[in-house]
Amino acid sequence: MLTVHHLDTSRSQRILWLLEELGVPYELRLYKRDPQTRLAPPELKRVHPLGKSPVITDGDTVVAESGAIIEYLVERYGNQAPVELAHLEPPRGTAEHRQCRFWMHYAEGSLMNWLVMKLVFDTIPRQPMPFFVRPIARALCGKVQHKLIAPNVQTALAFMNEHLASHPWFAGEHVTMADFQMSFAVEAALARSGNEAAWPHLVAYRQRMHARPAYQRALDKGGPVVMTS
Repeated sequence: MLTVHHLDTSRSQRILWLLEELGVPYELRLYKRDPQTRLAPPELKRVHPLGKSPVITDGDTVVAESGAIIEYLVERYGNQAPVELAHLEPPRGTAEHRQCRFWMHYAEGSLMNWLVMKLVFDTIPRQPMPFFVRPIARALCGKVQHKLIAPNVQTALAFMNEHLASHPWFAGEHVTMADFQMSFAVEAALARSGNEAAWPHLVAYRQRMHARPAYQRALDKGGPVVMTS
């Protein structure tokens, strides 16, 4: 039996969505974050040495990292996917395949770095600290946000919004692996954008995701996708 080791409000939500689309039976093991640190519990290290989610076990096979898991699942189970998912991995050498590969790497290679930094620097000034340190922390975090993080997040939002103005899905006309990999990043980017209305094509893309029955089933099983703070 394939098992998804799922941490609440985490990237592993996109693995649940893919499995629901594929119709592959799986067991869901839910792990709760530490309420103070928001980190994964130590139990996850019994599954994989990194102690992070997502991670799956499929018999004796253990696979970690979202992109690697998505590729594994498509290679192993993609041949039993419904006809509308025949393009999960577009034919190699095509423009769609190049787009799919780009967005698979972009999600974690570039975009999530800035979104995680934004979350961290939003959170630091609210952490327990001596009262006389708080103004300094707030000022430093605000400067980093203004000078470094915010411009890069805005660039990413504009880039995705423009791309989706002419593409219903990230690689083109069909749902591909890239959409599962980008799904968490899109949710997080919009949640932390401060003004969703500024990115109508990105919002419309999220609506297309949310309208899929498999996405709704994954949400029902895995819980909320992201936290805004």
